[in-house]
Amino acid sequence: MGTSFGLIIGSGWDRFAQADPGTRVDTSCGAPSAKVHRARFGEHTVLTLARHGDAHTIPPHAINYRANILALKMLGADAIVGLNTVGVITDDVAPGGIAVPDQVIDYTWGRGHTLFQEMHRSFEHVDFTEPFTASLRAGLLAAASAAGVACHDGGVYATTQGPRLETAAEIDRLAGDGADFVGMTAMPEAVIAREAGLEYACIALVVNHAAGRGDVPIHDAVETHTGSARRATMATLEALFGAL
Repeated sequence: MGTSFGLIIGSGWDRFAQADPGTRVDTSCGAPSAKVHRARFGEHTVLTLARHGDAHTIPPHAINYRANILALKMLGADAIVGLNTVGVITDDVAPGGIAVPDQVIDYTWGRGHTLFQEMHRSFEHVDFTEPFTASLRAGLLAAASAAGVACHDGGVYATTQGPRLETAAEIDRLAGDGADFVGMTAMPEAVIAREAGLEYACIALVVNHAAGRGDVPIHDAVETHTGSARRATMATLEALFGAL
């Protein structure tokens, strides 16, 4: 039996898979951000969930990451690909491209960051040395190559609190910490997937230079480069799911 995939959709994907009426799911951690929709990639059906809600109304710090992961698991997913829009700090990737990070630094606070929130439950110290599933990362990179998409292998994703963007000084600090990309949603999503026993990796859509690193306003860069990053991502996903 093959892997069943969930796809968590981030910013810039308005009304993805909305032709499907969707399934409302209640979890032990509350309601997820939106209904779970089903998208067709060739002969393969993939569960999709809009991280920020179908109308993009939920800011990064207010997302119920626990419910989102559990909803996809309850409907049968055993692997999840997150689509995360990021700014780039390093010179290794230009805006408009994509990357598959291999490490994360978590700068967030106050989020529901674990399935072991309640003290009366037994808990596990999950091994998070490698935060993204190696085999799933390899599958994404192979799919990008098969689709003829340039995809950066690796990099450190710094997860900040949001919803505001960072200052130039904060980006300098992140660079000093070893970060290559900056976004707001990889954590606690990745660790909750690990706690739930699901494979997890993300495609980072690089849509702008991080604060102080580019020569145009950030929102102008996002407007310019989102389309290219989305096309590269869709080609990669079609190759990934088409190979199942």
